[in-house]
Amino acid sequence: MAPSKQPKATASPAAGDPGLSGMALYLPPYRVDLQHWCEWTGGDWEKIRQVVGSGFRLLGPRQSVYTMAANALLRLIRNYEVDPTRIRYLALGTESSTDNSAGAIIVKGMVDEALRAMSLPPIARNCEVPEFKHACLGGIYALKSAVRFLSTDGDDGLAVVICSDKALYERGSSGEPTQGAGAVAMLLESVPRLASINLRHAGTASEYRGIDFRKPLTGRLNGHAHSLDIPVYNGRYSTNCYVDEVRRALDDMYVRRKLDPATYLRSVEAIFIHRPYARMPETGFGVAYLFALAQGGASDQEELATYCRGAGVLIGEVLTEMNTAPELNLLAVSERIHDEVFPLSMAVLKVFRQSEAFRTHVHAKMQLGAEWMREVGNLYTGALPAWLAAGLADAAGRGTPLAGQELLTIGYGSGNAADAIPLQVVAGWESAARRIHLEDALRPAIDITADQYLALRDGAEPAGLKMATAAEFVIERIGSQAGHAFQDAGVEYYRYVH
Repeated sequence: MAPSKQPKATASPAAGDPGLSGMALYLPPYRVDLQHWCEWTGGDWEKIRQVVGSGFRLLGPRQSVYTMAANALLRLIRNYEVDPTRIRYLALGTESSTDNSAGAIIVKGMVDEALRAMSLPPIARNCEVPEFKHACLGGIYALKSAVRFLSTDGDDGLAVVICSDKALYERGSSGEPTQGAGAVAMLLESVPRLASINLRHAGTASEYRGIDFRKPLTGRLNGHAHSLDIPVYNGRYSTNCYVDEVRRALDDMYVRRKLDPATYLRSVEAIFIHRPYARMPETGFGVAYLFALAQGGASDQEELATYCRGAGVLIGEVLTEMNTAPELNLLAVSERIHDEVFPLSMAVLKVFRQSEAFRTHVHAKMQLGAEWMREVGNLYTGALPAWLAAGLADAAGRGTPLAGQELLTIGYGSGNAADAIPLQVVAGWESAARRIHLEDALRPAIDITADQYLALRDGAEPAGLKMATAAEFVIERIGSQAGHAFQDAGVEYYRYVH
């Protein structure tokens, strides 16, 4: 039975809640058209189009996560006319570092040099520069840390969080069409201009899942450990981990806020979830909605029973499955790695996907910015912030009335952990949202050939492809000296090309 309409979630932010005031994105220009990729590889374009998206970006040989981060930060400063001397907290979330010591300070150094060249002041000298790592959740942890900074010792300063990553997968693997690269910079301040963030209303969850998704140090080069930066992952097991941890973080949020789960999910205005590919958010949130029905009253459980009957399963058995804590680590062996942890619930999900309730309470709530995201691939730490930026810009362009409404964001990091963080859209948000300028991130877009794709994958400069260098940061050279008097072997040197 279809649920009745519920009032919109419009909880007022607590006095003085900091939050988001601006967002800027950078994508490398080198684009892989997934239809063309299917022609090169024999992939099923119709399936790829529906499940994954339409394209993704690759780094050029003179680019890294640090150059992308610096490009996004400089764009943020210029788009929002930020006074760099007020930036007191600059955090970087990434899982694609090329330096195991420095991180955000590298980005600060690059941007400071560019600002001085533009006769602008550098970022504040008393600026903190941490880097956060937890797979795709590292950027969200950085965001939470920035909110806490502003709430405690931020004074009148600004905080900036940058999520910058490249997602590479082994050629021929199921993950290959889900690649991507890009960076998102977020401006936070004590009186936000986009949305406030009350961490007391957030939910979190974590549980060690050893072979969900890892990037181990895979070898030694010149006597030093090095990372291949291509993940070890197990597709079905990773999906199980994602589904389980998302609903666990939501459960924590329900408890902390004393929410009725199903009523809340029906009422929230829009939903943004970590997006490794197009279909995954709907799977994760669809299962979360079914779990919410199981936690509800008679009408909610009757709705769940309708989907159970359609799937040919008994609701009692589904409830038992949902109320039994899954032992996912028991599946982390070769004999069971492809097992489904919630087989009955996933069968019910197939029926739920065909319902009006799914279209209304799941699919429709995920449409802001969704088409734009089909173009960019998996951005790892940047996937959720990029979708949020695209959604806010999309809503401003459509004239969607969001002021006072609650947006639900759910971050996820393999291994694994998740955070459910509600945002309260503030009055006048449209002005800041229009400054996101999604079109700047999408252009230029250079469609590459199969040979050029393979060359970029190998870190080479492809034949016949002009490397974009104008008005952005590039790797100028990589150090090679390893003597006793001076050492810089492997150190990247950067330059801003005007």
